[in-house]
Amino acid sequence: MGHCDVFEVSQVCPLPAAKEEAPDFCALIKANARYRHIIGNTPAIIYSSVPSGDFRLTFVSENASRVLGYEPCEMLDDPNFWFNHIHPDDTAQIFSSLAMLFVEDQKIYEYRFRTSNGSYLWMHDTLRLIRDPDGTPQEVIGLMTDITGRKEMEDTLQRQAEEQRKLIEQLKMAQAQLMQSEKLASIGQLAAGVAHEINNPIGFVSANLNTLGNYVATLLEGIQLHQCLQGGALPAAMAQEQLRSFEARADLAFLSEDVTELLAESNEGLQRVRNIVQSLKDFSRIGESNWQMTDLHRGLDSTLNIANNELKYKVSIVKQYGELPLVKCLASELNQVFMNLLVNAAQAISERGTVTICTARAGDKVSVSISDTGHGIAPENLNRIFEPFFTTKPVGSGTGLGLSLSYGIVKKHGGDIRVSSAPGCGTTFTIELPIDPASVLAQSSATETSGEAS
Repeated sequence: MGHCDVFEVSQVCPLPAAKEEAPDFCALIKANARYRHIIGNTPAIIYSSVPSGDFRLTFVSENASRVLGYEPCEMLDDPNFWFNHIHPDDTAQIFSSLAMLFVEDQKIYEYRFRTSNGSYLWMHDTLRLIRDPDGTPQEVIGLMTDITGRKEMEDTLQRQAEEQRKLIEQLKMAQAQLMQSEKLASIGQLAAGVAHEINNPIGFVSANLNTLGNYVATLLEGIQLHQCLQGGALPAAMAQEQLRSFEARADLAFLSEDVTELLAESNEGLQRVRNIVQSLKDFSRIGESNWQMTDLHRGLDSTLNIANNELKYKVSIVKQYGELPLVKCLASELNQVFMNLLVNAAQAISERGTVTICTARAGDKVSVSISDTGHGIAPENLNRIFEPFFTTKPVGSGTGLGLSLSYGIVKKHGGDIRVSSAPGCGTTFTIELPIDPASVLAQSSATETSGEAS
């Protein structure tokens, strides 16, 4: 077999003496050569063996020399070739189940096979038992495919998964240690809420990345289609029709606009994560250099956009904005307060409800009220909701630090936060802020100093 019995069709066809038989004989030789050519150039090695004993090989396709480095003749001459070249660690699982081939008529194995240079390739081997009309085993036909690349990829993915699992465990341990140590510090109870507060922006950034991944796949499909059509494989009219069909399906105008928005929104979310961490450092300080005159309505709208995924499925937003001046504040921290109150409001609504945002000015102060039509807060819990780690949510649904963190931020701005609620009647949080916190904080400091002096 293999190169042992290869012959040229042109050498055979002129030989027959009978002209009537020559065309049939030549056609047979050509067909045989064609089949040998096809079998010898398939990606998989095709072979046959006896259906008993050592499974001695009786035929091996010529591509074995390309895949394994052995000539077919070499494989046929050794009656134990197949068994002798399987990796020792893989032989046991093959031998233990090979007898089932005569019951099931087909077996599939994956094992390592030694090549001519001594290395091993992973092979996917399908063995099929062929029987004669009486049901007697006649021969075994096999199909061996090189799956080394796939196995290497699987091993790489498995190693990466294991590394990620270890990293996640390390992160969990680090988070637990951080939470515990921060609880012992004077403002550690607020710092321990980082994990809870960061969850919101991380959530929508992750969703945006998934959407961007789908968009990239669509664009790559368009590029491949364009490259294919550039080759002139299709008539111009058909090519234009396929392009129009793709453009309509992909909605490129919307995709282009949405990609920009998703990237901008994701950048804002990641910036918010950084600001939340920074706010822990700056929580109890006064007079940071990044205090700025800010439009609170713009901050509310930005926060609504970020929290949209949390709100849109069950909340209708009603805006009742009054005339507000610019307020001197740390915009990122106030936005975090708005985010926490909006998410809490949405979670307090079981199915469908309304969240109303009202703003107003009263003298040198402004107020922001966020009301929901949720289940309300029990009277015995109203005095505790700003305590660190206190929560009425189910275990695992919250850390109990969100409102505590919000309370600290509002107080840092010289403001106040109040709550009014009754079971079944919804909840309203009202934030009052001075337009210029510096004067309020200075007055408070002077009062404290005067009290200490007296």
